[in-house]
Amino acid sequence: REFLRAINQFATTLTKMFLSNTDFELQLWNNYFHLAVAFLTQDSLQLENFSLAKRNSILAKYGDMRTSIGASIRDMWNSLGHRKIEFIPGMVGPILEMTLVPEPELRRSTIPIFFDMMLCEHQLTGSFSRFEDEILRRLDSEVEGGRGDEQYKQLFKTILLSCCQSHPELAKPGKDFVELVTGLLERLLDYRAVMNDENKTYSMSCTVNLL
Repeated sequence: REFLRAINQFATTLTKMFLSNTDFELQLWNNYFHLAVAFLTQDSLQLENFSLAKRNSILAKYGDMRTSIGASIRDMWNSLGHRKIEFIPGMVGPILEMTLVPEPELRRSTIPIFFDMMLCEHQLTGSFSRFEDEILRRLDSEVEGGRGDEQYKQLFKTILLSCCQSHPELAKPGKDFVELVTGLLERLLDYRAVMNDENKTYSMSCTVNLL
């Protein structure tokens, strides 16, 4: 809780003193995002790994600090305005890691950041290829590391399709991108499940599908 207070204080200071055109400090903002994501993903906050009694005790005393810091990360991202492009593709990996945390409220709150990244790059360059390449590259290692599940795949698809449909210029490329990512995620999850199963009957089939 004390670390959370400190991080929130950093956020307030960054917004007040290091956001305007003349005072903007890219490295400080990068440090903030990496620190906040590291805080959110630390083992001691992953409540689903605890017993029900311990989980309820923590929630009653502190609440789920992951949703709190996740909302702060989203708000800090939104405050960047035209500076967002400077964090693409560098922040794609940390944001992906955050959204993969298995907490539904956190996921619904932060997955829209991906669309914002797509829109930001598309408005500047006419495509979002840097963002797309980075998320595909990072998704592979994250799922192999045990993150991601069926709920995430569905939320990712539903939220981003809805966002893309509200912007005509991104409707078609956005839909193609979402289908590509959810298709890859489905095959990665299948492959991971087979590799963790003692019965390897379908391992070759999953490998072929993934390739």
